[in-house]
Amino acid sequence: MIKSKKKYKLSAKGVRESKASIRNTLELLRTTYPNAHCALHHENALQLLIATILSAQCTDKRVNMVTPALFARYQSARDFAEAELSELEAMIRSTGFYRNKAKNIKACCQRIVGNYGGEVPDTMSELVSLAGVARKTANVVLSNAYGKNEGVVVDTHVGRIAVRLGWVAGVPSEVAPEKVESELMKLFPTSEWGEMSHLLVYLGRDVCKSPTPLCGSCKLTAICPWFREIISKQKSVVKSRRIPKTHNI
Repeated sequence: MIKSKKKYKLSAKGVRESKASIRNTLELLRTTYPNAHCALHHENALQLLIATILSAQCTDKRVNMVTPALFARYQSARDFAEAELSELEAMIRSTGFYRNKAKNIKACCQRIVGNYGGEVPDTMSELVSLAGVARKTANVVLSNAYGKNEGVVVDTHVGRIAVRLGWVAGVPSEVAPEKVESELMKLFPTSEWGEMSHLLVYLGRDVCKSPTPLCGSCKLTAICPWFREIISKQKSVVKSRRIPKTHNI
């Protein structure tokens, strides 16, 4: 297993793998994570929307611990729209940034009630008009609640791993989510956008972590450009530390 505190990253130039290599990697991911799916527990579009807003800067595991009681208390968009902010804040406090999230959830649901008859809209333009909803959240709702792929969900896992695998050229911390999404939309057919995002999220949570991936536990090392570069750098370090031979005179 690769064990190092050093934060390896690809060169600034970046390299994108061939389409054939990318397709092989996707197939291997499918075999590795055959049950990849949205990890946020929900029963309808509204619950998924609220859960996704709560997931900002928070783990899905924590969100899933909070939402059962939350969804039992607030069962419709109107319930959230009319909620007392102090009570809503208290229920979501453990997800972090709870004041801003509560404010956005209430405002979001007020607009849903006032403009969309209490039903979560199913288009990108309408979703991003809601408070607290940017393109990533809209993509999550469209893909998982409505079966529509208008874009690719790019969270921290997808953004990081798409670059590490050579699907998008660049350095993980420097490539904007919009750039990652645009490139992935070009590489894969629309029908695969949702599944592909889930697969990368599973890989990120499982082994391809930030800042140090658990390469020794990953099944993709044989085809991973990130791993190849780590090995290359480690060999260079070892070579530079070799003590030159001395000769008796």
